[in-house]
Amino acid sequence: MQIASVLAIITVMMKHNHTGQAGDNKTAFGFNQVAHGEKQGLVNDVFSKVAANYDKMNDLMSGGLHRLWKDDLVTRLNPPKGGRAFDVLDVAGGTGDVAFRIARAGGNGTSVTVADISADMILEGRKRAVFEGLTHKCRFAVANAEALSFDSGRFDAYTIAFGIRNVPDIDQALKEAYRVLKPGGRFLCLEFSQVAVPGLEQVYDTYSMTAVPALGKVVTGDGQPYRYLVESIRTFPNQAQFAGMIEQAGFSRVNHRNLSGGIVAMHSGWRI
Repeated sequence: MQIASVLAIITVMMKHNHTGQAGDNKTAFGFNQVAHGEKQGLVNDVFSKVAANYDKMNDLMSGGLHRLWKDDLVTRLNPPKGGRAFDVLDVAGGTGDVAFRIARAGGNGTSVTVADISADMILEGRKRAVFEGLTHKCRFAVANAEALSFDSGRFDAYTIAFGIRNVPDIDQALKEAYRVLKPGGRFLCLEFSQVAVPGLEQVYDTYSMTAVPALGKVVTGDGQPYRYLVESIRTFPNQAQFAGMIEQAGFSRVNHRNLSGGIVAMHSGWRI
């Protein structure tokens, strides 16, 4: 598959019309509305199915661009190069893809705790940490983004890449991010967003809803999880809406920057 075609697949995912919330007791699971208490189990099932091929599929679906987006996040985080302690919490980062980048970029004092609600994703991350020789700098924990099992004010930074849209209660997850950060701590989030390519949404929409699940079926044997992932991107808030949610959680100096023409947005905030 040519990179241009792959980019078309991803770009289509960026069309957003609503936040995915539907009253107090319903929430979006892809295009379906489910009881709020049911979503987490459904999401867990999705990631259980894709864990072993998650990073491979990211490369195929993005033409490798996800690596550049994650590198950009780490550059913006700028972990200290010396021995100063710098404790990062990477949420929904089960396979360690972001955590390993942070660990390598930072000095001896940099450590990363990877928290993911999917035990299968955490298992993949632990195996990779051994292979990468980073077990001394990276720890792994099965944890819920809405109720983190960490002390308040513990971390210097909180990162989350392409995971916040899968949380049933995003507002609560943002409050937890604020809680576990130290004063002066930084929040950084990568998430698919609203593409800034006018006039192409309809064509890309048709393409994404067929090509991504088909690719997932070829690689993993099951296209349904990838249909959900495509749908979940479309129901996620756009750049301005999500920035407003971050501010509502208490963060200051909130801003966002589009990457690849708005295919992805990097959101930043500080606990002051």
